[in-house]
Amino acid sequence: MEAIAKQPKVKNFINGKFERNGHTTMDVMSPLDGRIISNLPLSTYDDVDEAVKAAAKAFPEWSAMTFKERVQIFFKYRSLLEQHMEELTNLVRLENGKTYGEAKAEVEKSMELCEFAVSIPQVIVNEIQEVSKGVECRIERKPLGVVACITPFNFPNMVPHWTMPNALVLGNTMVMKPSELVPLSTMRMAELLQEAGLPDGVFNIVNGGKEVVEAICDHPDIEAVSFVGSTKVAKIVYKRATSNLKRCVALGGAKNHLLVLPDANPEMTANNVVASMSGCAGQRCMAASVMVGVDEVQHIIDRMVEEAKKIVPGENLGSVISAEAKARIEGYIADAERDGAKLLLDGRNTTVAGKEGGFYVGPTIIDYVTTDMSVAREEIFGPVISILRAKNLDEAIEIENGSNYGNAAAVFTQSGGLAKQVMERASAGMIGVNIGVPVPREPFSFGGWNESKFGVGDITGRSSIEFWTQNKKTTIKWNPEAKTNWMS
Repeated sequence: MEAIAKQPKVKNFINGKFERNGHTTMDVMSPLDGRIISNLPLSTYDDVDEAVKAAAKAFPEWSAMTFKERVQIFFKYRSLLEQHMEELTNLVRLENGKTYGEAKAEVEKSMELCEFAVSIPQVIVNEIQEVSKGVECRIERKPLGVVACITPFNFPNMVPHWTMPNALVLGNTMVMKPSELVPLSTMRMAELLQEAGLPDGVFNIVNGGKEVVEAICDHPDIEAVSFVGSTKVAKIVYKRATSNLKRCVALGGAKNHLLVLPDANPEMTANNVVASMSGCAGQRCMAASVMVGVDEVQHIIDRMVEEAKKIVPGENLGSVISAEAKARIEGYIADAERDGAKLLLDGRNTTVAGKEGGFYVGPTIIDYVTTDMSVAREEIFGPVISILRAKNLDEAIEIENGSNYGNAAAVFTQSGGLAKQVMERASAGMIGVNIGVPVPREPFSFGGWNESKFGVGDITGRSSIEFWTQNKKTTIKWNPEAKTNWMS
């Protein structure tokens, strides 16, 4: 990985060319050790406009291609992801701070997302029916035009693939704005798409910060916007995009509850809960954030602590994204301690030998948390889990339902009946039974409820097809000899 530590300057990718446009810039830093690895142009409305014009110019020819022609490019692209697995893995690790295994799993998931995209011609079947004698109606799915995606820092390779393959296979052209903290993976994606044969202008990248997001929401020629990030910003993007008459699906934050019942398998539960709270350094919207222990589960909590002690920052635990994130996470831990919670494991003040400039927080388990504490209510986005206690399952479900968020919830039990109660009553879009990270696999779609998602439909899988297309309805009558009827 050290061989790729020095990266080229980040450039916008517009109409098949990388360009800088002479902007002011900001540094890009590796959270692994705090080194500056590149810098990034802070683009403007004019850059977004240039990218939209390129996408609009490419749209007629791209959308006129058959599904088969478009998916052939993504067959090649998926193969290129596999060929460059090692490079892409190390790039994610360098700019995001994941462990090698987590970064590789992210690229493998991107390949899976491409596999679904190339299956879309088999998934979409146009509807045709003779609705009256000699009269035929049909429904076809047509692309929207120029669409835009705003992606987050926590999955620099995977989350862009939530949207890009499906939207493009369906015939749209795209402007993507990656997180300014992790722009390198997206730039490499553009190169591989070009190598796979994607025509110029079909996929464009505009780098920057708030000004680019606002320009995307405001631009009159962008038809739809997807966003993944914090709930605070998701609300702003959703309101601004829809007020400008665009489709929008905006995924926000989470506060995922894992309900642990006394009959849960201790070893499996402890392993799953700890892996869920610490995987990707807790920087994923599906991470376990709150464990609700129902009745007597102390034996499981004790085992969780022992499992968490095996997680070593810099070895099997990656860094958090920035110094600001580290300070915020440690602030939540300090607040919980001050408010009377008990720290079973404290990950503050963590450093890694040889990487003293990196941003690390050790695994942290906080017990005897109450529902009014900030660690019980707010998204921490770090390797931290808060333990609340409940007398029975009804009280545990009430705690889960009391959250403003609704991304995921899980239950650990050996009772099918109790599991079914949680499946039916938990207020979350994705439910796990004895699974700490209940992410649906393709073709099932990803998306939460409540303040974890704004907009209709989900961002991946079959549900995304509806978001990225519109229905064209055609009624046909050729036979003049047919008697006049209501269709005439």
